[in-house]
Amino acid sequence: MQKFDLAIPTLPSRSVTDTVAFYQQFGFDGKLRGVGNSYAILTRGTLEFHFFTHRDLRPAESCAGCYFRVVDADSAYEVFRAAGLPEKGIPRLDPIEDKPWGMREFALVDRDGNLIRIGQVL
Repeated sequence: MQKFDLAIPTLPSRSVTDTVAFYQQFGFDGKLRGVGNSYAILTRGTLEFHFFTHRDLRPAESCAGCYFRVVDADSAYEVFRAAGLPEKGIPRLDPIEDKPWGMREFALVDRDGNLIRIGQVL
């Protein structure tokens, strides 16, 4: 039984099946749900997020995103970097760096334009 509060981000996807395949390259497990696989639950360790089908989504216009706070941002970054994503365009992986707000973080923009920030407290 869960003994803490938990927020789970729910993000749009043009194709939930394609989104699951995209995130599997980073070690996420995906479970398709809903009529016609219109919903997915993705997990990697204690990280979890959900995706719903939004067929009219325009990735370059998306303003959806979430933040994952992790224990070791450098290790997480290496997992994402191994996929060989570019540093520009959609999808992309931004470099890891220490931010002035006290976090060491990087950002992933997925194929649907969702901004996923991943960081640890410095």
